[in-house]
Amino acid sequence: MVTVPGSSVMDMSTWTRYTTAGDYGQRRPTTSVELGPGDVDGLDRRLLGDVSDMRVLDLGCGAGHSAVALAKQGARVVAIDADESQVALTKEAAERAEVHVEVHQADLADLAFLNADTFDAIVAVHSLAAVADVGRVFRQGHRLLKTDRPIVMTLPHPAALMVTTDSPKTISSNYADTDTLGAGHYLTHRHGIGHIFTQLNRANYRIDTLIEPANNGPHPASVVFRARKIGT
Repeated sequence: MVTVPGSSVMDMSTWTRYTTAGDYGQRRPTTSVELGPGDVDGLDRRLLGDVSDMRVLDLGCGAGHSAVALAKQGARVVAIDADESQVALTKEAAERAEVHVEVHQADLADLAFLNADTFDAIVAVHSLAAVADVGRVFRQGHRLLKTDRPIVMTLPHPAALMVTTDSPKTISSNYADTDTLGAGHYLTHRHGIGHIFTQLNRANYRIDTLIEPANNGPHPASVVFRARKIGT
């Protein structure tokens, strides 16, 4: 159980919706990049297109299902995670799928070992929910991307973080709250949509897509952004 500051005690299943790590991540499909939860079938194809022979950075790879999915589609994948256990799981997932994924353990905002202007896309599936300073990550991504190439990321929708998984569901916090939820693999910073817009603009990206996928509930579970690098 996780005690959320300012709210009731919530079951850990609340946070497994927002992570690709641990046991949950190992159960996710490897046929596509799952930008969920929510109505996201085919969304990766719409936002990334044909990734064959593209060099793609999986930023916060968790248990590796996105990295493997991209490699199966022909991408040259570099996968990064700060957690040693997640790096090991990604390597194991790639070996099982018999695909090549270059995997590194590193802080998501400390990527100086990667060459600038060498990536065709960056994918971050709920991983930036675990990062307090997303602006720093966006600046690193800008250095790594080729001009006009995208970062595609999904985050827990701020509205979803207000609601418990109790039955009946209850609102446990305000939309504008900034407290941190969960712990370990389930750590979730509340990144408001306006905050993400501001940080991407400051890091010199052009946001061209924002999607709030339909969900079987009163609010979207996720929010998906695509933003392209401006300049050099």
